[in-house]
Amino acid sequence: MDSPRIPLSRRTLIDEEQLLEQLDLIRLSLPEAFHEAEDVVRHKEEILLHAEQYAQEIIENAERQAAQILNEMGIVRQAEVEAQQIRQRVQQECEAAKEQTIAELERMRRQAQQELEEMHRLAMEECEEIQAGADEYADRVLKEMEHQLTEMMRVVRNGRQQLQPNLEPPMRGRDAGASMRPSAGSKGDRSKN
Repeated sequence: MDSPRIPLSRRTLIDEEQLLEQLDLIRLSLPEAFHEAEDVVRHKEEILLHAEQYAQEIIENAERQAAQILNEMGIVRQAEVEAQQIRQRVQQECEAAKEQTIAELERMRRQAQQELEEMHRLAMEECEEIQAGADEYADRVLKEMEHQLTEMMRVVRNGRQQLQPNLEPPMRGRDAGASMRPSAGSKGDRSKN
């Protein structure tokens, strides 16, 4: 509503009829507004209760999600710890297997060395036995030959001793050439017969 102002004052002129119409409108509409206000007041607690329940649900969901995230983080952390333990166990088993393999190889090397030394010792003993047998055999053969040669020398000496009484002393000068020629009754003639 348009109201003209009184010059040089802070007052305004109001149309009485319009003011009364407005007041009637306000009066008629106030009970509805009061009813709406009463409804709002009545429902305020219900709305607040719903709001609190909704907020509580949000908080509980957030806490559940946080717990789930923490739980998942704990699971991840636990998985990392277990993975680290598995890695350490595998590494320890690998080290143990490596040490066991090295020890087994060393045992096999020592055993092979012992077997080689035993084979060398047996071969040397066999060589010594063969050498001793060969020496013994050679000694027997040489002893037999020595015996045979001794026997032959004895026979030769006996033969020479039997021949010596029949031998004449050597002659000198011209007679020596004549004595070299066999005589009619000499041993040389007998040997031809």
